[in-house]
Amino acid sequence: MAQRVRLRGRRSVAFVLGGGGVRGAAEVGMLQALLERGIRPDLVVGASIGAINGAVLAADPEGDVVGRLTDAWTSPEAAAVYGNGFFAQLGRLARTRTHLNSPEPLEHLLRQSLGHDRTFEQLKVPFLAVAASIERAAEHVFDSGPLIPAILASASVPGLLPPTEIGGEHFLDGGIVDSIPISPAVDAGARTIYVLQVGRIEQPLEAPRSAASTARVAFEIARRHRFARDVATLPDNVTLHVLPTGGPLVGDHKLASYRRTSTVHDRVAQAHAATVAYLDARGIR
Repeated sequence: MAQRVRLRGRRSVAFVLGGGGVRGAAEVGMLQALLERGIRPDLVVGASIGAINGAVLAADPEGDVVGRLTDAWTSPEAAAVYGNGFFAQLGRLARTRTHLNSPEPLEHLLRQSLGHDRTFEQLKVPFLAVAASIERAAEHVFDSGPLIPAILASASVPGLLPPTEIGGEHFLDGGIVDSIPISPAVDAGARTIYVLQVGRIEQPLEAPRSAASTARVAFEIARRHRFARDVATLPDNVTLHVLPTGGPLVGDHKLASYRRTSTVHDRVAQAHAATVAYLDARGIR
């Protein structure tokens, strides 16, 4: 699908929200700091969890979007997104052979937050959701039509959720192809880009010393290389702000940390404080 959103003007602002599972709660704190200063987006771009947060923002950036997102993040439905107990997940994997978790809790959460039949065209701010096409082995940018299927496609984490089928094509998590999708914002004409990210790019990588760390480092290189290239080739007329999370929380290195929805309030508060300090240091009011 060709991207049709085009911004006009030297001051066009885009919020780009990256992927990263439960760590995406940090984006709510960053968003709070931006909105407190009257900084509003002309375009929202999201991948994976960033597509979920971004769609709620694009639906109504002038309302209490921070409250709506916080309520969603701390709801029983959000906890259910990350699956049942270990044995229930193994049972589902044995049955499906492809994924541990059911997509139904996430779809239910999206319908609660956005309505059942919302489309891209009904959002108050233009919104782009990035996903990975299986058949084309390529990035796909959703920008029109039904909203919830596109978000599910963008957030279909391999192994955790099944691929999402749309129009006979199957999609996986947008983070596979563009974890922090700057380039769609640049292509749309954004001149100031605020990156709301989950903190992985803040942590340096070191040569692995075990099989587990080898897998982690390989995964992080795959996630980060596109972002690094996009930053290095950013046009001279585009200003980029990569907002800080305030650092990892205790336990973030553990394999099961992706399920810890109990950390939501800490992540929101920490990212809010770090982003306020970032904006203050640069005189962004």
